[in-house]
Amino acid sequence: MEVKTSLLDNMIGVGDMVLLEPLSEDSFLENLQKRFDHNEIYTYIGSVVISMNPYRSLPIFTPDKVEEYRNRNFYELSPHIYALADEAYRSLRDQDKDQCILITGESGAGKTEASKLVMSYVAAVCGKGQEVNKVKEQLLQSNPVLEAFGNAKTVRNDNSSRFGKYMDIEFDFKGDPLGGVISNYLLEKSRVVKQPRGERNFHVFYQLLSGASDDTLRKLKLDRDFSKYNYLSLDSAAVNGLDDAANFRTVRNAMQIVGFMEDEVQSVLELVAAVLKLGNIEFKPESRCNGTDESRIKDKNDLKEMCELLGIEQSVLERAFSYRTVEAKMEKVSTTLNVAQAYYARDALAKNLYSRLFSWLVTRINESIKAQTKTRHKVMGVLDIYGFEIFEDNSFEQFIINYCNEKLQQIFIELTLREEQEEYVREGIEWTNIEYFNNAIICDLIENNQNGILAMLDEECLRPGTVTDETFLDKLNTVCAEHQHFESRLSKNSKFLTDHSLPHNCFRIQHYAGKVLYRVEGFVDKNNDLLYRDLSQAMYKANHSLIKQLFPEGNPAKVNLKRPPTAGFQFRASVGTLMKNLQTKNPNYIRCIKPNDKKASHIFTDSLVRHQVRYLGLMENVRVRRAGYAFRQAYEPCLERYKMLCKRTWPHWRGPAREGVEVLMTDLQVPAEEFSYGRSKIFIRNPRTLFFLEERRRQCLEDLATLIQKIYRGWKCRTQFLLLKKSQVTVAAWYRRYAQQKKYKRIKSATTVVQSYTRGWQARKLLRELKYQKRCEEAVTTIAAFWHGTQARRELRRLKEEARRKHAVAVIWAYWQGLKVRREYRKFFRANAGKKIYDFTIQRIIQKYFLNLKSTMPSMSPIDKNWPTRPYLFLDGVHTDLRRIFHLWRCKKYRSQFTEEKKAVYEEKLEASEIFKDKKALYPSSVSQPFKGDYLEISKNPKYQKLNSAVDEKVLLADVVNKINRANGKGTARIFLLTKKSVVLADQKTGQVKASVPLPDLSSVSVSTQTDGFFALRLKEGSASAVKGDFLLSSEHLIEIITKLHRVGATTADMEQLNVDISDEFLVQFKQDKVCVKFIQGVPKNGNSVSCKRKNNRLLEVSVPTTP
Repeated sequence: MEVKTSLLDNMIGVGDMVLLEPLSEDSFLENLQKRFDHNEIYTYIGSVVISMNPYRSLPIFTPDKVEEYRNRNFYELSPHIYALADEAYRSLRDQDKDQCILITGESGAGKTEASKLVMSYVAAVCGKGQEVNKVKEQLLQSNPVLEAFGNAKTVRNDNSSRFGKYMDIEFDFKGDPLGGVISNYLLEKSRVVKQPRGERNFHVFYQLLSGASDDTLRKLKLDRDFSKYNYLSLDSAAVNGLDDAANFRTVRNAMQIVGFMEDEVQSVLELVAAVLKLGNIEFKPESRCNGTDESRIKDKNDLKEMCELLGIEQSVLERAFSYRTVEAKMEKVSTTLNVAQAYYARDALAKNLYSRLFSWLVTRINESIKAQTKTRHKVMGVLDIYGFEIFEDNSFEQFIINYCNEKLQQIFIELTLREEQEEYVREGIEWTNIEYFNNAIICDLIENNQNGILAMLDEECLRPGTVTDETFLDKLNTVCAEHQHFESRLSKNSKFLTDHSLPHNCFRIQHYAGKVLYRVEGFVDKNNDLLYRDLSQAMYKANHSLIKQLFPEGNPAKVNLKRPPTAGFQFRASVGTLMKNLQTKNPNYIRCIKPNDKKASHIFTDSLVRHQVRYLGLMENVRVRRAGYAFRQAYEPCLERYKMLCKRTWPHWRGPAREGVEVLMTDLQVPAEEFSYGRSKIFIRNPRTLFFLEERRRQCLEDLATLIQKIYRGWKCRTQFLLLKKSQVTVAAWYRRYAQQKKYKRIKSATTVVQSYTRGWQARKLLRELKYQKRCEEAVTTIAAFWHGTQARRELRRLKEEARRKHAVAVIWAYWQGLKVRREYRKFFRANAGKKIYDFTIQRIIQKYFLNLKSTMPSMSPIDKNWPTRPYLFLDGVHTDLRRIFHLWRCKKYRSQFTEEKKAVYEEKLEASEIFKDKKALYPSSVSQPFKGDYLEISKNPKYQKLNSAVDEKVLLADVVNKINRANGKGTARIFLLTKKSVVLADQKTGQVKASVPLPDLSSVSVSTQTDGFFALRLKEGSASAVKGDFLLSSEHLIEIITKLHRVGATTADMEQLNVDISDEFLVQFKQDKVCVKFIQGVPKNGNSVSCKRKNNRLLEVSVPTTP
């Protein structure tokens, strides 16, 4: 059975701040620090997750953890961001409720990482499939792109998001992602032109210069040295732990996965390079004859390179930096710009160019990741936006950021109370109104259309006359002086007689998170966010396709004299849209807290965390949550957890879970005012009651553990005794068996000894009798042997004497016969005795010669060149003739064994010898290889059935060759078919015929003298097959292919015999051009194989390995 743990088990501190007792700011911080010191970085406030940035990797984000929190109740396991992500995903999938996850906190608190963890968890638990995985990958890979262009290193965070991001992830009815839509808010574009000390510009500038190839930088006219660009701060260009070069490769890969085309990526990089070049443009003052000051560009090299990147005429952009045209109704007035105005125009162009590029990137990513189907989608929104900011010097950016956080706090309180009230109504619990601070009055102070701060700022920017930050502050002092949350030197709330911390050019607003002092310097310019029309029109004239999309207002045909909306107006409208969107979804909150300013692990700065707890409104959140009932739990898990506290419910309760809980609470005598029964949950008012139940449960578990130990020890002792008893019986049985076996062996051994002695005595007695009998037989045998010997010797002497007598008679007879013969022939000796002796001698010599030849005859192999040596000189002619006759005879016998097919093969071998012997170095290695002809078995292989049916004649040769491409010298596999009428080349994979050349169209074949397999089929000029030119091919069976081509040409009546040219350099006709194919000996790059390389348009060089 799976063991489930609870939020209350093994708890370090308090896992849910709602249960904190006593509740105070100090106890709140103490609980956070205690959990942080034990690597517990997540804590709940009801359904809200507090996330502490650990500044190091923890083993709590593994795939095993994902599976552990998958499909689990929110409070079932210890606090984790995965629990919130799983709750939101299951509510969306199973209950069809649109969800939103709001992630807030100050810079460096871990908001971006929290959003990545939420998205990676949802990607891990949703469905699988090729299309689903592609969508998930695109959604996840959009983060590196936006981080590169929208994040920067700040003093608080090395990867700080300098824009707000809201992503709607769309799901189908099964819970699989279909796509998404990203909205961005207020990119900090002022960072492009100026960065505070210790901070960097946006990551993409450093990534481009560090990670791009030298060729890319040369095309973009950039240098790797950061110091050459005015817009890049040098004091913190390198950041520990950030590899800009590797991140650039990651961004390029992510853009490819998201769906950016290569030309789009190049266009984006060109605009980034243009911004860097723009920062290097400097101006010098120059006086005109009429006394007015104007500006001129000092060094026009950077301007020239920027214009080349963007396709703008240099003179057009140079004029736009020097003059400003103001249009009013039908009049145009052109004024010169002084140096300060020129620098303002340059920086305004850089900021607008980069911010519009960023907006275009978001739009382009949305096009790639948007859902393709038009059916209704379930939506999960993830909001990663700046937290409340209180700096030493707070300006317009902090003002609108804090305004956004006021709106988020307002919707947070409203949705939290609404969720509480809905749950109370759903469970049938009486709802009591909760008193809390409503920050609607602060939101109204900022956004009221009549007398709100943003409305007055817009009004001040639009009114004619001299407009400065001081006039804006005067207007605030006039309109907002009576407001209780507004303070300035001239308002009645300032108490400036005692409050010297309020300067003259500042105002203070009492936000829900505390008082913030804003310096009005720059409010008007930043709200105007003006870009001179001359620069917009100059940008529109660029030949760069992307620039035209970014500056549509520069189109002369669509000149709009109406003033563009201010930055404050745009941001207020986008925040209003965001609030409406969030109110339609079920909210889930992640509050991120930064433990220290040193970006170090294991350091908890009390004052810093206390400050964040205040402006995040976490104590207010806990009070709202605890205003009614501090803890609620479904009846089933409540009964399962506490059933051991009552004898009636332990160990099993058979009735409904609610009745069991009622019996349990009655038995424990818990006061009735401390809890209430809902329809499916029990509500506990005070955390003390819950801790009382937990303490009773802990004591009961200790008692149960003692009982279990007692029962276990008794069982273990009984089991041990029974085991010993069984072992004793077994040992006794084995011992008795051993004793009986030993006694039996002793008796058996004694019997064997007695038997052996008896058998020994009987054997010795029999041996004595046999020995006596043997001695008697030996004596008789010896006497008989001596007697037989004597008789044999006597007979031998007699036979020898008789033999001597017979030999003597024979000798005397021979001498007598010889004497008679000599006397008879003596008278004829001088006439013919010499001739007869000579003839006799010659006859004997020839007879001996033939007999010797018979015994030393060579083998019947026609290639055996052995022959017996000649014994006598006079037999020289006979010896030679006999050798020739024998060779002809055995050749005839050898030929009589040939079939017609074998005879044709040998005829081909003979013809190959005539063509290639001593001419082609490849020939000797082909002699031992039989000519097979059909190497592909084209008639039997079903793969080539279509090709076989396309060829009418009988196939004489079928092989795979490589057709050499003249463009790069690489080979393409082709099927080579030779019939009696034509040569056919077909595709190896599909069997489709690529070329068919009639044999009469062939004029010659060219090969080299080397060991390569290259050959060229030369076609007759003017023939129909010569349109595409000659064929340069390569084959492992070159000797066989050319021999068969030569034989077919010789046997065909209407075709001239095919010429075979053997040379290491020959010309091949490719369409209209002649290309020289040259063979050289060397060491090819790919080892021992032949390689072909194109040297130029007229030469193909073939490298052949040197013959050893």
